[in-house]
Amino acid sequence: MNASASLWLTIVALGLYHGFNPAMGWPLAVANGMTERRASAVFATLLPLSTGHFLAMAVVLLPFAWLGWYLEWSRQIRLAAGVLVLAFGIGMLLAPGHPRFLARIRPTRVAWWSFLMATTHGAGLMLVPFMLGLCKTPAETDIAGHALMMNFLARSNIRVALLVATVHTLAMLIAGMGMAWATYRYLGLRFLRRAWLNLDQVWATSLIVAGVAGIIFSL
Repeated sequence: MNASASLWLTIVALGLYHGFNPAMGWPLAVANGMTERRASAVFATLLPLSTGHFLAMAVVLLPFAWLGWYLEWSRQIRLAAGVLVLAFGIGMLLAPGHPRFLARIRPTRVAWWSFLMATTHGAGLMLVPFMLGLCKTPAETDIAGHALMMNFLARSNIRVALLVATVHTLAMLIAGMGMAWATYRYLGLRFLRRAWLNLDQVWATSLIVAGVAGIIFSL
């Protein structure tokens, strides 16, 4: 398996991981389905959840893709991204918990809640080292060729960033949909009470692993 395929598999795996994590919102879909007493309400809630998650990924990945245009700083940018993800993970381990303002968001603003939850958890940051690995740039040649290459990279890196956000969000949506539907249709609220998973420490550890991997890949 080549490096590019490994990076894409990691992006999909992280999407599934985010989808299974109840902190990303699938219990809201279950609650909405039970309140409305119809299965369609479960799936209707997952759409704004995934929209917010996608926007949270894109708003983090796109600036890094833009920075990746600067060929001479590519290695330093990737190294700094790895350090940033590592520091965020350590910060979550040292100061666990969720910002209080998330509890003040109205239930009707599901997409906004999803965006803020994914952002405060550093979900987009987790993808940065792998996205930058897919945005490797060729060596500079001449001045004219360099200008042409910069124009090409400006488009290609943004496409990669959006594709990474899309693939990751689709994987997250599939996993979240599976968990929400299984809980709504078969497992019920008793499952949520007994088997609620607090993945904060696992999440923080995965951020640290992603940061270390980004640092290693950039060296």
